Amino acid sequence: MQEAKTNTLQDTTREDHYNNWPNVRGFDANYEQKAPVELTVKGQIPAYAAGILYRTGPGRYKVDAENGETLSLTHWFDGFSETHRFQLVAPDENETHPHASMRVFYNSRFSTDDMIENARQTGKVKGTGFGQKRDPCQTVYHKVQTDFEPVAPPTPSSVNVGVTLSINMPGLATDRPNCISRSRWDTSAGIKTLTAKTDHNVYKHLDPETLEPISLSRQQDLHPGLTGTMTASHARSDPNTGDVFNYNLTVGSSTSTYRVFRVSASTGATSILASFPGTPAYLHSLFLTGDFVVLCVWNAHVAHRDYLATTSLLDSIQPFDASKPATWYIVDRKSDRGLIATYESPAFFSFHAINAWQETTADGKTDIVADLIMFDSLDFIHSLYYNTLLSDSPAAKAVRTGRTDSTRSTIARFRLPAVPTTSTPTPTSTSEPLTATLESSLCKSLSPELPTLNPKYVTRKHRYVYTVSDRGESTFFDGIMKFDTETQEALLWAHHAQSPGEPIFVADPDATSEDDGVLLSVVLDGLTGKSYLLCLYARNLVELGRASVDGPVAFGFHGQHVPVRGTPTGDY
Repeated sequence: MQEAKTNTLQDTTREDHYNNWPNVRGFDANYEQKAPVELTVKGQIPAYAAGILYRTGPGRYKVDAENGETLSLTHWFDGFSETHRFQLVAPDENETHPHASMRVFYNSRFSTDDMIENARQTGKVKGTGFGQKRDPCQTVYHKVQTDFEPVAPPTPSSVNVGVTLSINMPGLATDRPNCISRSRWDTSAGIKTLTAKTDHNVYKHLDPETLEPISLSRQQDLHPGLTGTMTASHARSDPNTGDVFNYNLTVGSSTSTYRVFRVSASTGATSILASFPGTPAYLHSLFLTGDFVVLCVWNAHVAHRDYLATTSLLDSIQPFDASKPATWYIVDRKSDRGLIATYESPAFFSFHAINAWQETTADGKTDIVADLIMFDSLDFIHSLYYNTLLSDSPAAKAVRTGRTDSTRSTIARFRLPAVPTTSTPTPTSTSEPLTATLESSLCKSLSPELPTLNPKYVTRKHRYVYTVSDRGESTFFDGIMKFDTETQEALLWAHHAQSPGEPIFVADPDATSEDDGVLLSVVLDGLTGKSYLLCLYARNLVELGRASVDGPVAFGFHGQHVPVRGTPTGDY
């Protein structure tokens, strides 16, 4: 398919010693700032961006053990979780102070102190992670040992949960104290709870201001029928009601069961919308339209989890098989019809759904259009081991710089035509699947990831998508991209040795177009080893301002922005 046109802004990449070399501080940033500090702001960050920006992800991957050895985690997804909080404070018109522009405060905290301390004392990582390599003999011994010895209940700091964050997630009570001291510049009155999530059936509740782990919950606390171990880090929220949608997967030796559920924002009650058998898979996200939940089982199929043999989730994912189609399940979320249709498409792998919406065709039928970040295989997920990300070997550098084409991604659009809109019998295992078509696959030279959009367009047709890029020109992610789905043109912000994180869109309240707003991204400066909060004008990716952190913020995953006024963002 035709490649997107790219216009690069401020790209001063040079062929020198920095090129293609990852910055260790981005992967092992043992930097924590528990007490909020004010950051130096350069430029002008618009007042409408005032609020709280949360970020989470791995902060470090090494521990110096008491036995004199250094324990190193093996996969980036298993790094010890750390949460970051940027508080953006607009000038107060009724107060006189020397600050004419936005004030920014920063604090951060590791949420795995007990896990780190246990690793320090024992020289071992407790539990099985996403891709953590372990000795199979030790795995068997640990399984037998825990079957016959009492196991202490986990503490909030002993469980590694930190992929996505939810603000005021409905349906879950926390043990947060009623009274917590607030700083003078606190703007988080609308933030009642902060919840960290992962692809496992567990939630970690954090104090919204101090970021201290408070308590743990599971999906069974939402509904007793949600007994499966796997789920999506990226739940989906209805932008109008705040209702949250996700799936729960039980992996069985013969039959595996998906349960698609809804948590009501108004009542906190959870209902299972559909339950059906399917091929178990690692699914990091799902789709939501005005009337449907769309669960795509792409090609990251999981074998039965035999815990005596499997050392990690990644080890249980079967090799990519292009002959097996991806399966799309359509669940009615507005009535009690449950699973109403099943589609198949060519094989692919994905982490991140971007958005989905419904379109009425000329003959009066309803199509679902779904945008996502697509990979042609599973090679990318296997390229994220620390020894690949940090090694200076030619093979590792080739993977990082994209010279292996199979690790590159695209922005892809699928169409699911003629979705049943009237009551029909629930599809059975013998029903013939319908066909989903791939309409476009673009931007492979930029290898986009961590997509976001204007949250007002969730479940509606959008025009613009914002991502990071991985051209292989710098450390890890090396640019911020704006992609126009109508013109199929890409605009790129890139600076030498600057590695940005996921760009979060903050809309201008007086917006007249979809791209009226700013992007907030945490960027690591590979030349100084320190990070800064970057603010770009979303329309043209021109820098408006930045706030400098006195240390490195590690390469993380995802975040949420909560405005001073208005509704906190949900899961998108």
